[in-house]
Amino acid sequence: MPLTDDEISEKYLERAIRELNALTRELQACEGCPRGQKMPVLGSGHPQADIMLIKHMAAPSEIEEGVAFYGRAGTALMKAFKRLTIDPLAVYGTLCVKCPLPDPSLADAACVRRVLEEIAIVQPKIIVVMGPSALAALNEMEIPLGRALSERPGEIQRLTPTTEALYVPSIDDSLDEQNAKRAFWDAFRALGDWYAAQPPY
Repeated sequence: MPLTDDEISEKYLERAIRELNALTRELQACEGCPRGQKMPVLGSGHPQADIMLIKHMAAPSEIEEGVAFYGRAGTALMKAFKRLTIDPLAVYGTLCVKCPLPDPSLADAACVRRVLEEIAIVQPKIIVVMGPSALAALNEMEIPLGRALSERPGEIQRLTPTTEALYVPSIDDSLDEQNAKRAFWDAFRALGDWYAAQPPY
């Protein structure tokens, strides 16, 4: 008996969960970065999200909880999603430098490239790249069939034949200063327009 569309979707979701769990175990066992006894900060969100958020490194609250976008950045983004009528369940967030390090340049390049595995598992329709450091790291990863992204805030760019990208300023640098907050919001609201234009399922 052939599988229904719902059953096929369920199988894909189960596979994505399985692969993310395997990646989590690998990251926790990895000794590529000098993080000592601290655990890596893991991605969070829907395993098959349409939207993937990528920051460069963890803030202290994220290190404490071990989860990307925990704390002030996550709270600010949840408010932004509500304002833009974006379903938070359509979002997955992660970091380029997953290990809590005093200097992100100490991160092992192979570890940083693990983001490519997350992209391959989640298969987002759009990646929101937050800040120049995340942009530089992503451009250095040589995504299969990918194009280099430019620092053009608020402009939807083509990353691969199936994935778009949106560059915005760093969320962590945009929380305390009014002009920085406005620059982030001006760029980020393009995600709301993109999301509204997506065909209904």
